[in-house]
Amino acid sequence: MNVHLTTTPWATAAGDWLIVGIFQSLPSSGQLTALDDALGGQLSRLREANDLTGKSGELLALPAPPGIVAKRLLLVGLGAVEDLGEATLDRAMTAAARHVSTKKCEKVAVVAPDADCPGLPLERRVQILVAAFGVGCVGQDLYRAEKKRFAIGELEVLVEPARDRVALSAAVEAGVVLGEAINLARELVNEPARTMNPECFAARAAELARACGVHCEILDQPALEQERMGSLLAVAAGSDRAPRLVYLEYNGASEGPRLALVGKGVTFDSGGLSIKSNDNMLTMKCDMAGAATVLAALVAIARLKLPVRVIGLMGLVENMTGGSAMKLGDVLTARSGVTIEVLNTDAEGRLVLADVLDYAVSRGADFLVDLATLTGACVVALGEEVVGAMTNNQAWCNTLLAAARQAGEDMWQLPMHEHFAKLIESDVADIKNVGGRWGGAITAAKFLERFVCDKPWVHLDIAGPAFASSDKPFREAGATGCMVKTLVELARKFPSNI
Repeated sequence: MNVHLTTTPWATAAGDWLIVGIFQSLPSSGQLTALDDALGGQLSRLREANDLTGKSGELLALPAPPGIVAKRLLLVGLGAVEDLGEATLDRAMTAAARHVSTKKCEKVAVVAPDADCPGLPLERRVQILVAAFGVGCVGQDLYRAEKKRFAIGELEVLVEPARDRVALSAAVEAGVVLGEAINLARELVNEPARTMNPECFAARAAELARACGVHCEILDQPALEQERMGSLLAVAAGSDRAPRLVYLEYNGASEGPRLALVGKGVTFDSGGLSIKSNDNMLTMKCDMAGAATVLAALVAIARLKLPVRVIGLMGLVENMTGGSAMKLGDVLTARSGVTIEVLNTDAEGRLVLADVLDYAVSRGADFLVDLATLTGACVVALGEEVVGAMTNNQAWCNTLLAAARQAGEDMWQLPMHEHFAKLIESDVADIKNVGGRWGGAITAAKFLERFVCDKPWVHLDIAGPAFASSDKPFREAGATGCMVKTLVELARKFPSNI
């Protein structure tokens, strides 16, 4: 999608669509009044008839409107101006993009909302809408001969002439990068496990790293064995797909603390010998969403040339049921030397992350964030829209929660009381990989806490939001790319935000 800024008056903007955001109670002024005049007062009449309320997410399409150059007009409700935030604007503009992208469009003009909104500067609004259009016009129909959604050829962002073009151009660039990063995460997760196995993921990561100048190392099975990653290797043992660990290093600063992003990359999870039901296995190609998010975020950080030191680590395995698969009662020795009793082979993500987190610390991580589609228990607790956060360091968790709020993504912190650690004590090993029925998301986090060597760390359980079960006006079913924006926002202010 080719994106550019223009000061063209709204009524004379050419294209397949003109898209205008309408606030709920803000009186018409300036170009909105001029647009209403060009339409012969149609906007005012729609307001009076209550057919145009401006409520958040409302869409009203006017085909072939007289008096303007664009072929169609789409009015998008933005809600109350005082409530306009990142999530509200993102959802509204993504819904608009999804509406217009069901047919091929050579050119779309969209108005950057320019009302007085101190909490969301115009530059940020431009970034949000550009990213939203990049995401909203891309579907999950990777293998359909007849696509349901089409990319927009040219997106024209209409701004007032007096605005700072340098800052707005930078916002456009950032929006393009973020949209493409989110789509990268979505694509990786939406690919079937046959074409996105550990080797294929690692090869794609290496290709992307070369393209954006990021150092990349790939640890194959002999290298993992040499690193004594007994926990990760046990998960991979039942599959004929060999495991991989991808290590990426971006040095946008010459010194300072190093941020580590760690992702669970189970490219397919059958549950192992604790096999899942058919219904619960249907979407298990998404069990590598944590790794996909880390890769996409690090690519975006590098493309934006953020002045930060970041490493990204992705543990990649298949969890299958072959003759060499780990068995209930097995005792594994992790890279750190901690012994683990296996009581459920479907609690495998934490076994992968145990070794990858320990390896991240050994590679110089000062602050860690891991992301994983880890537990159904977190979905039960928080639903399909909210990420669960658990930590060993409240100040670091507060930083990440603030980044999520700034990025417009929903996150909620769960407690990490010490009595949860008692639930994973084992009689035959140091710990066991499950803690019983209750508090499952937290006992999984307490398990991971054993492998971060007291470094400030936040665990993000993205099991709910990473993969949507159905379409919504502002969201495609399938992979969502959640947390890419949050990680980039975290890196944007790191290390000043610690």
